[in-house]
Amino acid sequence: MPPGFDAPRRVLTDAIGARVFPAAAVDVGSSAGPVWQDALGTLAFDADASHTSLETPFDLASLTKPIATASVLMQLVASSSISLEEPVSSCFPEWNGNDRRDVTVADLLEHASGLSARLLDAPPRGRREFEHEICTAPLEYAPRTRSLYSDLGFILLGFLAEDCGGLSFADQFVAMMTRIGADLGFGLPEGLRRLAAPTTALPEDIRRGRVLVGEVHDNYAAALGGVAGHAGLFGTASSVGVFARAVLKASRGDENVPAPFSPQQVRRFTTRSTVPGSSRALGWDTMLTTSSCGGRMSPSAFGHVGFTGTSLWIDPDRDRYFVLLTNRAHGGGSLQQMRDVRRAFHDAAAI
Repeated sequence: MPPGFDAPRRVLTDAIGARVFPAAAVDVGSSAGPVWQDALGTLAFDADASHTSLETPFDLASLTKPIATASVLMQLVASSSISLEEPVSSCFPEWNGNDRRDVTVADLLEHASGLSARLLDAPPRGRREFEHEICTAPLEYAPRTRSLYSDLGFILLGFLAEDCGGLSFADQFVAMMTRIGADLGFGLPEGLRRLAAPTTALPEDIRRGRVLVGEVHDNYAAALGGVAGHAGLFGTASSVGVFARAVLKASRGDENVPAPFSPQQVRRFTTRSTVPGSSRALGWDTMLTTSSCGGRMSPSAFGHVGFTGTSLWIDPDRDRYFVLLTNRAHGGGSLQQMRDVRRAFHDAAAI
C-alpha cells in the first residue's frame, strides 16, 4: 500500500461494509504512471463470492460517453469528417422541425439539444427504430437554454460516428485504444465474461432481476447489441487508467500522445459549455464543488460517472487521474449513497 492512501482505501472498505457495493477497483496516478492500484471486496455479497482483482472487468456504463463517444467524435472532427457545428438534421433526415432545426453535434455532446433523458416507452429493437423514436420525440426544452443529461443524444452520436467513420463505431474505438495501449472495448471475449463484476437487471428491463455477468447492464445498449454511444464499454481499472493517462498528458500539453489526443483537441472537448447553468463539456463533465469529484480538485478537472458505480476524474493542474470502478448495480446502495462515497473517496485521494 503506497503511503498516503490509507484514508481513501478506508472510505471504500467502509462502503463495502455498508453494502453500497460488493466490489471495487482503483487506479490513481499521474502522467508518469499509476501511484495506487487496488482491488477490494468480492464480486457479490454472497459468502462464497470470488475476490475482486485488478484483472476484474467492470461494466463502465456511462463512462462510455467520454471514453468512447467523445473520443471517436474527436477523431472525426480532427480528420474533418464531421464538424461540431454540423446540424443534426443534415445527419438524420427525420430530425426536422422549427424547434430543432438549429441543433448541432456539439449540442448533443453538451446535453443541450432539448432531448429528454430517456424514451417514455420501452426501448425499441435495433438502430432504425431507435433513430426514428429519438428524432421524432418532442423536445423537452428549447435547445441551448439549459442542459439536461440525455442518453438519447449519445445514442444518436454513436450512430453518427458509424455513418461518418468508415468503420463500425466499436471498430473505430478499438483501433484508437490500440494506439494508446488501452485494453477497452464493447463487450468481453468469452473467456473474460465469467470474470466480470456482475450487475443485476433493473425492474423495467425485460431481463428484470437476472444477474448479468459480462453482459451490458443498460437495457438500451442491450437492445442495440451491446454497442451504443451512451453505454456498453467494459474494462478493468488499470485499462481505464491507461486511457486516463493519455488524456491527462495531452491536457498538460504533451504533443506526443497518439491522435486524436492532441492538447488542442483535448482542451476543446474538456472546456465547459457556455449553456446557462451547465457544467458539461463535449462528452465530459467539469469540476463543481458539489459534484462527484468532491471539493479538493482544481477548477481544471474534468470527468464522468456511470450508473453501475463507476467514475473517472482527471485533474491536469494537479497532474492526477482517479479511476474508481464498482458494481453498485448488483444489490448495492442507492445513487445518493454512491455519490457520497465518490465525494469522500476523491477528497481523501486528492493528496
